[in-house]
Order: sequence, then C-alpha cells, then structure tokens
Amino acid sequence: SQQRGHPVTSYYQYGLGVLALCVHRKRVRDQVVQQLLTAQHHGRLGHGGNTVDTEAVVALAFTCLEQRKLVGTELAAKLRLAAHEASRNMAKAQGPDGIIGNIYSTPWALQVFLATGECQTEPAFGQAMAALLKNLEAFGTAATMAQVLPVLHGHSYLDIASRHCGEEPDTLTPLDMEPLPEVPGNKTVQLVVECPLPWCYDLQLYDRRVPVPAAASLLDVLQAAAALDPREFRFHTQDTPQGPFLTQVLGLEARQKKRNYWQILSAPNTPLQMGIADYRPPDGATLILRLSEW
Repeated sequence: SQQRGHPVTSYYQYGLGVLALCVHRKRVRDQVVQQLLTAQHHGRLGHGGNTVDTEAVVALAFTCLEQRKLVGTELAAKLRLAAHEASRNMAKAQGPDGIIGNIYSTPWALQVFLATGECQTEPAFGQAMAALLKNLEAFGTAATMAQVLPVLHGHSYLDIASRHCGEEPDTLTPLDMEPLPEVPGNKTVQLVVECPLPWCYDLQLYDRRVPVPAAASLLDVLQAAAALDPREFRFHTQDTPQGPFLTQVLGLEARQKKRNYWQILSAPNTPLQMGIADYRPPDGATLILRLSEW
C-alpha cells in the first residue's frame, strides 16, 4: 500500500483484515491504521458505485480499535469521529425502501449502527432492519448469511470473539432445498458488453438479443449467448463463497492488479444487487456487462 498508494487488493479487504486482527486483540502499527483513515477522509474507499459495504467494514475496524484501546488517545479520537461520519453517510445512503446501498450492504450498515451504539438514536436503523426482514430470502449463501446473522441477534462482528461456540449443541442438519418452480414459456434478454476504458478499441463490443427459458438466470443467459456463437461471445467465471463471479468476457479479464472489474447493470445504469446465478432478468430486459475501474 505504501509503494502503490492503494492496497494490492481493495480497501474492503484492507479494512476486513484490520477488523479481524482487532477482534482478536492483535495490535497493528499506527501507520497501517492511519493509511486507512486517510483513504476514508479523501473518499478513496469505493470504485465509483456503492461504497457502503467498504465504508462499513472500515468503520467497524475503527470502532474496534478505539473501544479495545489498541491505539493511542489521539488516534482513538480520530477513529471515533471517522466511524460516526461513516454512520451518517450510511443514513444518507438509505433509499425510500429502507435499504442502505443494496440489500447485501444493509447488514454491514446495521452492524455499524449496533457497534457504535447509534442503533438507539438513528431512525435509519429501524427502517433498515424492517427492510432486511422483508428480504431475508436474498441471503442464500454461507457468506451472505454470515453477514446478516449477527444483526438478527443484535450483534456485530465486534462481538464474535466473545461468543462461546463450543457450548452450541450439535443440532445442525442439512436443509433439503426445494427446486425452483418451473416457469413455462420463453423470454428474450438484450445482452450488451461495454468497455469504456481508454485502451479498448470500441465502447460497445457486443449487443445481441438472447432467447432463453422464462426461468433463466443471468448465468443461463451468458451460457445461451456463448452457445449461439462461441466465436462471438465467450466468458469465464470463478467460484466464490457468494457463487460464481464473472472474471472474463470476450477475452477481457477483470484483474485486481489492474484495478478493474466487470460491473453488471440493468439498463441504463442500475447495478444488480444479486449474483449472476441468482438474478433472473425479466422478459425484454437489457443487461450491460461493463468493464470498469475502481
């Protein structure tokens, strides 16, 4: 980070690492914390889109360091102010539906309200909790469940080290998931690939209507497009705890070292809130795969 001016991965991972060390009461050098504080102060935490989850992880790390007295008094005061500023930003980011950022960012924001004690005074907390309870079906993977479970019990990640998991009864049983109901008929999705970066030879690299079954996910749409003409459209994904992650389209690879990623938008400019295997676009939708920088 000192050599490049930014983390090799992302500020989300940077903040999560500091938070994990702090939860286990491991000290980190003040310079490491100060770099994170400077990045937040100068608005460098996000990549042009929704920054709620990154700012929340960083705010939790700051709150942990301050509460556990792992930094000096002067730095602790700065961290307290920064965490409360992040909390205010999250309240401003709340939509009319109560969601903060998107449905997956909302548990992170709620954890910040809980950790800082602002859950008792911030109106956004109750509205966001109500929105979360209405959308629990969105949390279908182990990783997303891990973010939402502490909130449902009134806790944040700062409380994890004090939980006595060894005393939990061994009562976990596999859940038989019912298959999604079959939806008769077909639909057509307009699939567009864009590369607005300076080194791309054209802005729009692909634009085609793709016919798929009515119940098809975005991943199914991508597979159908590749089957129509493998020379014209191809893509690759990487398996993650959150499901398949889009890494390459038309030979263009999203790489952390180059600080770019494949942003998925519902036209004209609405970022998707679900993974490609979970999102089921409606008939006639236009979906944009846009190679973007962060």
